[in-house]
Amino acid sequence: MKMRMSAHDLKLKGLKRALKQQQARLYIIRRCVVMLITGHD
Repeated sequence: MKMRMSAHDLKLKGLKRALKQQQARLYIIRRCVVMLITGHD
């Protein structure tokens, strides 16, 4: 297994992390919207 990371690999890693953060944000927003619509605190 090669330990040297290419620029392409680093970019992929960054994209994956950004995607994960985006998914978490969307999940939180969705939860908030559902709570607003259904009227739960």
